[in-house]
Amino acid sequence: MKNKKHMTPLQLIALGFLIVILLGTILLMMPFSQKQPSNITWVDATFTAVSAVCVTGLVVVDAGDTFNAVGQTILAILIQIGGLGITSIGVGLISFRRKHIRMREQVLIQAALNYPTMKEIQELIRSVLLMTLTIEAFGTVVGAIFFYPDYGLPNAIGIAAFHSIASFNNAGFDIFGNWDGMTLYTNHIGLNLLTAFLIVSGGIGFFVIRDILKKRRISRCSLHTKVVLFMTVILTFGGMLLIKCTEREQISWLNAFFTSISTRTAGFSVIPLNQFSHAGILLICLLMFIGAAPGSTGGGVKVTTFYILIRTILCYPRKKQPYGFQKRFPSGIVQQALVICSLAIAIIFTGLLLLCMLEPEFSISFLLLETISAFATVGLSAGITPDLQPISKIVLMLIMYIGRLGPLTIASLWFRKQSDNILLPEEEIPVG
Repeated sequence: MKNKKHMTPLQLIALGFLIVILLGTILLMMPFSQKQPSNITWVDATFTAVSAVCVTGLVVVDAGDTFNAVGQTILAILIQIGGLGITSIGVGLISFRRKHIRMREQVLIQAALNYPTMKEIQELIRSVLLMTLTIEAFGTVVGAIFFYPDYGLPNAIGIAAFHSIASFNNAGFDIFGNWDGMTLYTNHIGLNLLTAFLIVSGGIGFFVIRDILKKRRISRCSLHTKVVLFMTVILTFGGMLLIKCTEREQISWLNAFFTSISTRTAGFSVIPLNQFSHAGILLICLLMFIGAAPGSTGGGVKVTTFYILIRTILCYPRKKQPYGFQKRFPSGIVQQALVICSLAIAIIFTGLLLLCMLEPEFSISFLLLETISAFATVGLSAGITPDLQPISKIVLMLIMYIGRLGPLTIASLWFRKQSDNILLPEEEIPVG
């Protein structure tokens, strides 16, 4: 008998995202989702669905002006599914109904959340759902207080709920309308700090939050938690200082702080990016490329990957094995970090090259911003996304999909694990 070929967990996850995108596109195209039926093309509906499921936030239509309450609810559901993953939500609901989940479901969860071990998978997925609901509920209540003076109670609750989901899942969508986004609240200290809290909560990852709650003290936490918290602090305040230096008078310290946090994955903008200097845009591109933490709702190559690369660069000239916080990194992890960054750079370069060929009227700095924003699932833009050609939008859709799943995941989709014990002969080759 021939062995049946089953889809790998990564292939199932990739297929699940595609199915959700397809369903989301169809629902967003329905007349009951739009304020003015037939006011959106299939390409734009697909782009919106991809951006929502990949928790990116790049938009070609204004969600507040295009979609009614039903459409906005569908958009919020797509963002929630994209942030947590359809596997996590499905298996999580199953775990609340029965005591044990099957091994195959546990493997799917491990792959979906990039969790390092199979231990406590069921407890993990329950805590993920509870943390998500708790933090988003908090964001909705506090946000409704801020929005109440401008919108009244019913609308304030709806806007706050959408904003809370988009912020925690690092999606960057808004329903304020008129393409205003968070520029309406540039100097609103409360909303800026609330949004920053939601972004950071989703961006540091479920493992970190759970580890802190269990261990109580940072010194007792895992190496992963220490690295994520360290890099989050360094990138947040280092980014704030550099953004303030590059933009000087046109941006306040509050705006610089918010931009530094939002830039790394969320995509909310309190200052239009087309007003930024070339140095500011380049800095934003670097922060977007680094991104958030593994196992989070954010994108990018991840802060742990970047930390490992920096430590490797510092340790290699001294002939030391890379380490951090008095712990050595396995050689396989270092190689994986190098591969992830190499693939990310290759994808960004290819996407940028295609956009430069397709959209020669736009500056390369704006196109670079667009490409990295799509790959890192950030959603920041200089405002050129709606003006791109349909083929350019398709390119960005592919980049967003790759960025959400991860370049290493995409490269591994068509390969199965094979045992290969053959050790090839070794020979020196000069590099550098």
